[in-house]
Amino acid sequence: MIEVKNLVKCYQDHVAVDNLNFTIENGKIYGLLGPNGAGKSTTMNMMTGYLASTQGSIKIDGHDILQEPEEAKKCIGYLPEIPPLYPEMTVSEYLKFDADLKGIAKKGRDKHLDEVMNLVKIKDVQNRLIKNLSKGYRQRVGLAQAVLGYPETIILDEPTVGLDPKQIIEIRDLIKNLGKKHTVVLSSHILSEVSAVCDVIMIISHGKLVASDTPDNLSKHLIGSNTLELTVKGSLDEVTRGLSNLTDSDNMKSKESSEKDSVDITITTPKDIDLREKVFNTMADIHCPILKMQLTTMSLEDVFLELTKNEEEGESHESDL
Repeated sequence: MIEVKNLVKCYQDHVAVDNLNFTIENGKIYGLLGPNGAGKSTTMNMMTGYLASTQGSIKIDGHDILQEPEEAKKCIGYLPEIPPLYPEMTVSEYLKFDADLKGIAKKGRDKHLDEVMNLVKIKDVQNRLIKNLSKGYRQRVGLAQAVLGYPETIILDEPTVGLDPKQIIEIRDLIKNLGKKHTVVLSSHILSEVSAVCDVIMIISHGKLVASDTPDNLSKHLIGSNTLELTVKGSLDEVTRGLSNLTDSDNMKSKESSEKDSVDITITTPKDIDLREKVFNTMADIHCPILKMQLTTMSLEDVFLELTKNEEEGESHESDL
């Protein structure tokens, strides 16, 4: 749906976006994650045609955003970090105004506006002045204008910034709902936000794409291994002997557990190997109950800090999607 190739944006001597390459596929929710100043908003502004790139190209459904702007922009709805609202208008007036700007046919327009207002849950405030709405409702109005015309892709720049916890949860639910029928691209520096709603996370640091994958796979790609932590009831010799056929002794650490008559085991395996089922069956065969079994990898927070701590030290961990 969206193809970004060799994208560069420079402001005099400052490189805000540095040779970005990625593809946005249909039917998924993508998150651009990065610290403040990483280049997320600049990238989105170029994707939507608000900024021209210094180098590179962006194609929206096959249309170059600079060479065929009208055709490209018909495919996207955009909510900037600061929603483009007119506070002296009512919600209904503003959305009708936006519908005119987007060239939405007047036939059936009222029905379409009702559908959009119901979708983002602002029907009950349609006759109120925008300036009198809470920030959460103003954000919903901004979402409504992005959804008007039902574009295939919705692009959201920091959609929950400045909202209280209740409003953040409501907006996240709206984004998940939009993701059922649209491709959604959102930017954020909030780890919990992207992990809660996104199918794919793209981490940007110093204008470069340093990782692109699912939330679960990101940690596995970085750590290169899984760690299986066990607490098993039985003697140390009995348990380690039973597990010796599953892994090399170098990959297994054991010690007496604080649990009575039990042992703690840590097994390290390659990232693509999951021993949990085999461990369960093995321990069942020797009648050693498993009191605890947990597979651990790096958290998303660990991944984020590792990839963004120092551009010079980092390597690209982009994987094929």
